[in-house]
Amino acid sequence: MKEDHIPSGRVLKAPETFLSQEGIRTVFAEGKKGRRDFIRNAFAAAAAGAAMPMAMGQGNPVPTEGGDPNILNLPEHATGLGQGVASDNGYGKPSKFETNVQRRQSPGLTQTTQASVSFAPLQSLFGIVTPSGLHFERHHQGWWDIDPSKHRFMVNGMVKKPMVFTMDEIMRLPSVSRFHFIECGANTAVDWGNVAVPTVQYTHGMVSCSEFTGVPLITLLELAGADLKNGKFVLAEGGDGSSMTRTIPMSLITSGEVLVAYGQNGEMLRPENGYPLRLVVPGVQGVSWVKYLRRVEVGDMPWAAKDEAIHYIDLQPDGLHRQYSSIQECKSVVTTPSGGQVLLDKGFYNITGLAWSGKGKIKRVDVSVDGGRNWRQARLETPVLSKCLTRFNLDWVWDGKPAIIQSRAQDETGYVQPTYKQLRAVRGTRSIYHNNAIQSWLVQENGEVKNVQLS
Repeated sequence: MKEDHIPSGRVLKAPETFLSQEGIRTVFAEGKKGRRDFIRNAFAAAAAGAAMPMAMGQGNPVPTEGGDPNILNLPEHATGLGQGVASDNGYGKPSKFETNVQRRQSPGLTQTTQASVSFAPLQSLFGIVTPSGLHFERHHQGWWDIDPSKHRFMVNGMVKKPMVFTMDEIMRLPSVSRFHFIECGANTAVDWGNVAVPTVQYTHGMVSCSEFTGVPLITLLELAGADLKNGKFVLAEGGDGSSMTRTIPMSLITSGEVLVAYGQNGEMLRPENGYPLRLVVPGVQGVSWVKYLRRVEVGDMPWAAKDEAIHYIDLQPDGLHRQYSSIQECKSVVTTPSGGQVLLDKGFYNITGLAWSGKGKIKRVDVSVDGGRNWRQARLETPVLSKCLTRFNLDWVWDGKPAIIQSRAQDETGYVQPTYKQLRAVRGTRSIYHNNAIQSWLVQENGEVKNVQLS
């Protein structure tokens, strides 16, 4: 087929939600019993019964003959007077036709909404920046909208002069703005043992990327006269009821990367994202990006806090645990075509997705449409930034036959994203955190896309 005659393929969007609140409670109860098959089956049944949303334009298709009334007849918006400036809401909001693009709560990962997670709709996003209102959330004791005039930030420990800062004092200091991804260490956790969830929102949706603005933590430590020679670690403490505390190596802080941030995507942090102050620790799992930040303490050894000694540790096949494994290693995922979507036609498609690494920049991404037998190098969209999401694209002509789509990322250190077989050979199947294995999407002959794993 000549290139100029290849039809463009159309994609039916994935259902945005699969389970009711009652279904989520049931899944959680069965999940506690170890019944992963029940989780998979519940999702499958809910997906089969869900009303499939239309592909863009399918609700008003172009006629095969005659003129298109959408061109021949002037629409209301071309002949009438529109709404006034800021008449609906002083803070802008998405189109009513996009209201189904939302964060979705975990279907049973945690028991209460206050200690839960919501997933970003990766399948509906473009570029690399996650809108603040769609940024994934993880809470251990619910979120708060804290009065910034009452919030205080303390620096103590191995310092010459313990200091307390108000928000005004922090915001008067020289600031920097940087783009970085943040990923929960448990992202893709449900698929460690086998396929459990259907869409990329639920497999990989605990990652987001924003422009963060704040003051380098090293600046505040220097103001307090921190002992940067003997002080090897910093303990960061959050101000919510869970008292989240995490050990941060001083080497990350002296590099200038770690920020005490108050801004996100050009505005103040959202309450769900730690307003008015949070830590930004590029490349490190999200639990260390302490929200509602109220204190850092300089010390000479790790603290082994509750969320370091009991949680966020990696169970190894020999029964030992891997501790302080904070760096998010190189990872990628195809977001279109991805699970839950339907390819409506044979023809041209743009395979697109995201890649990221906690060790620096993405160097290349390869894409396979035959389950890893053959690979083609994808295009990397600019900008390609360190410890930031990178968007990739690849042209593909679907012939209507089954295909298994994968992406494999490589970062600037030379590290290559592993297959599930390679990862499990080292980590086993009982782990929770840091699953960065290659994701596979099966495109069936009928165009339906499903989450699969290759042995």
